Amino acid sequence: MLDLNAKPDRPLVAASILSADFGYMIRDCREVLGKGADLLHVDVMDGHFAQNLTMGQDMIRALRRHLPDTVLDVHLMVERPGDYIDDFAKAGASNFTFHLEVHHGDDARALIDRIKDAGMTVGMAINPATPPDGLAPFLDLLDVVLVMSVVPGASGQSFMPEVLPKTQWAAQRVGDKTRVEMDGGLSPTTAPAAAAAGCDMMVTASALFGSDDRADVIRALHESAP
Repeated sequence: MLDLNAKPDRPLVAASILSADFGYMIRDCREVLGKGADLLHVDVMDGHFAQNLTMGQDMIRALRRHLPDTVLDVHLMVERPGDYIDDFAKAGASNFTFHLEVHHGDDARALIDRIKDAGMTVGMAINPATPPDGLAPFLDLLDVVLVMSVVPGASGQSFMPEVLPKTQWAAQRVGDKTRVEMDGGLSPTTAPAAAAAGCDMMVTASALFGSDDRADVIRALHESAP
């Protein structure tokens, strides 16, 4: 299984299953993994923090059953991420990312400890409007720093280049064992700017699953680093 703590020699491609065909989920996942995607990204929304309802532990459990060797990068856009730690770990989540906007200070440190104790790597995400400074106390504890390049809620939105300085801020402060991830609007067109800012794990949704040549999209993201 992919080791998220190993610095990649090219950007990792995380296929966001939010844009897959839910009626053919495993087929779509196997296809993009077979065409070079490095891992799967699972967006969990509660209808409150993000104005959408998506998927939960049952989807994670099904993915793990069919894809036992695939990293499942679970991104919780929810108000109470602590409620899901144990269930998601048991279902087979590999990485558990929660938002700085809902947990900070000692509360966030306790949550990070719980996630690691459950056997998962841990990430912290920030929305486009959130300054990155709040991440600073936790950077040495995180396996993933996720900079949202769209407002959470739905796939298919346009990339927000104004968040690139935050990506650069994070990339300059984390060690080799921490991935700097971006999520939202990443495509062959926008990926080079993300890579130049220091992003080494790219989430792609509609640009990948909506393409007639998914292998070409994955190849372009892999080759986007300067």
